[in-house]
Amino acid sequence: MHSLEEGKLLQLDFAKIAKITANCPDVIPVAVQNMDTKEVILIAYVNQKALELSLSTRTAIFWSTSRNKLWEKGKTSGESFDLVEAYVNCEQNSLLFLVRPRRGGICHTKNQQGEPRNCYYRKINFLTGELENINP
Repeated sequence: MHSLEEGKLLQLDFAKIAKITANCPDVIPVAVQNMDTKEVILIAYVNQKALELSLSTRTAIFWSTSRNKLWEKGKTSGESFDLVEAYVNCEQNSLLFLVRPRRGGICHTKNQQGEPRNCYYRKINFLTGELENINP
């Protein structure tokens, strides 16, 4: 079990944005939401090339800030998704992708039944500050 991905301890990475802007200055965040359920699946990043490729292929393509390359989330696992609509915010510094998963969930983690889930599968308990898995 990976404590970061499955544990109860809240370990937010408040320095990630600073690292991203230092190493990948030409990216903006994109919120990814399931078109049908309205669940937020994940937050990712796109650069100009990733956005252009996403729009032309109607497949959500991102810029991997850890690998410094184009990335289609789920390409190897099959948990990828179609880009249905794309929105830009008022300041044009972030995007919202409405997507339809091609098969089930999207996260690289799986629940106990081996099914993929979206990336927001734990909630913060306001009383204890611990994380509670809502899709174990």
